[in-house]
Amino acid sequence: MVNNQSIGNLAGKVALVSGSGRGIGREVALKLASEGASIVVNDLDADLANQVVEDILATSAATGANAVACVGSVIEEGFGERFVKTAVDHFDGLDIIVNNAGFTWDNVIQKMDDEQWYAMIDVHMTAPYRILKAAQPYIKTYHTLEVEGGQDVYRKVINISSIAGLGGNAGQLAYSAAKAGVVGMTKTLCKEWGRYNVNVNAVAFGFIQTRLTAAVSDNPTINVQGKEIRVGVSDQIRDMMTTLIPLGRPGTPKEAADAVYLFCTPESNYISGQTVVVGGGLEL
Repeated sequence: MVNNQSIGNLAGKVALVSGSGRGIGREVALKLASEGASIVVNDLDADLANQVVEDILATSAATGANAVACVGSVIEEGFGERFVKTAVDHFDGLDIIVNNAGFTWDNVIQKMDDEQWYAMIDVHMTAPYRILKAAQPYIKTYHTLEVEGGQDVYRKVINISSIAGLGGNAGQLAYSAAKAGVVGMTKTLCKEWGRYNVNVNAVAFGFIQTRLTAAVSDNPTINVQGKEIRVGVSDQIRDMMTTLIPLGRPGTPKEAADAVYLFCTPESNYISGQTVVVGGGLEL
């Protein structure tokens, strides 16, 4: 059972955070835990996931949070059910779902192949769909019991989109299409799950400092199930983006996580179906 002794804003809540072994996802997990939520941490890398769990448990005496790892690829068949069941089995609840896992695999259309296209669609759209579908029976059951008990409980879904999904970006056809689909998914699920008191919103990130936006001169790559994929942004584009951002700098993973947290709080109980750009004022 979840420790309800915490005085944090999310005391007693249970959260799924996909792709939370590093970067923005890690910061989201740590932020929600700092406010008392118990977290199911997910990553492809067991060592990274377990380290985040250890970091959360190290502060649990003060926060009341708990954590457990659910290692694996979000695109694996059956992962959604396993992810959701981890929360239910370990913490006897499910209150927050953050669909964060993802990566970029860029190319212009004439050089793109089907593997790249489907990789983007699968990780950014199919994986969240499966997780949310697996969660629906539990959310419906919890809501029914709460109504019968006279409780007014709100749950939260936060899907991660991108400014590329709102305005497009040359060289990111598949990624942009998938992130646009996330917005459509968010708006639709808001209408379907409003009857369960679920707020469904999206956060569209701008230029946030992660492995995916590192300078290409550093030759950054990510390993996705044994495949090394080049990521990063040219120095020219990085400089241009920084110039266009009114705040004059890229965002940090912690700042990105803070934006996700806003949609997890009780203060967001009457906000649903929205996509908020977290880009330092960057215009699309």
